[in-house]
Amino acid sequence: MNLRSPISSPESIAGAFVLLATLWGTSFVAIEAGLHYFPPLLFAGIRYAVAGAVVLAFAVLVSDRWVPRGRDEWLGVAVAGTFVIAAYHGLLYVGELYVTGAVAAVIVSLSPVLTATFAAALLPSERLGPVEIGGFALGIVGVVVIADPVASGLGSAALIGVALAFAGAVAFSLGAVLLRPLRTDLPVAALQGWAMVLGAGQLFVGAGLLGESPASIVWTASSLASLAYLTLLSGVVAFLIYFALLDTVGPAQLHLVGYAEPVVAAVGSWALLGQVVEGEAVVGFLAILAGFLALERREIAAYVGFDRTVDRLSR
Repeated sequence: MNLRSPISSPESIAGAFVLLATLWGTSFVAIEAGLHYFPPLLFAGIRYAVAGAVVLAFAVLVSDRWVPRGRDEWLGVAVAGTFVIAAYHGLLYVGELYVTGAVAAVIVSLSPVLTATFAAALLPSERLGPVEIGGFALGIVGVVVIADPVASGLGSAALIGVALAFAGAVAFSLGAVLLRPLRTDLPVAALQGWAMVLGAGQLFVGAGLLGESPASIVWTASSLASLAYLTLLSGVVAFLIYFALLDTVGPAQLHLVGYAEPVVAAVGSWALLGQVVEGEAVVGFLAILAGFLALERREIAAYVGFDRTVDRLSR
């Protein structure tokens, strides 16, 4: 069974985009709720240990092979596990101790800007011109606007949360770029499953170093619901959709989903937790979005059929 084939038609791609944005957008709210019951790194580690086991079992059942072969495939697992799973989620979970899930989602929406910048810096086929540099600067301005404790009303302690979420976005973006030249025909479920298991192990090591104890976990219906949602839906289902879309439409178009996530997170925070996103966070988000559009203008225009117009305007 080929996991990439179900997402191929325009209708299935659009549906996958909406579902992925919903699952990942609401995950910020679920993390915020679950942190009342779990230490952050243990929370993330348990989530991905269970999700990784489920995905690997799925890979065994549906894939031609599920064990990586050769240097590139094992290195790809290491990159995805270390950067996309362990570093990103560890930093994000700790960051959400200081800021709301909705604010964290806006900060993480900088990931596509960072990804395009890292790609231009690290991949021979990419380049970074004046417009691209301006796009990156716009994205950074957006984060600065959100991080201003006086203007945003978040308080000085929230600077820690903003910095941690930003560092998580850097880790995710760098991992996504480093993974590109390492992609082979290893089935996406196998790659994802091994990366989750490796990342979970690294998160458990980090939890031990920080003194987090399983005895501090509070098991309630709410904590179990949060963990189950993050593990099965935001973890297993969402990452399968993500990697399948990555192979189908490419990184530039796929990263547009990152700009729906903060909207979903804001609605979820308001509906479930009664929290309202401050106006400065909205301004910051718009600056980040503008930066991404500047960085990826040619790829997006080509995808929608306006590439010639963009080329003329760029001259």
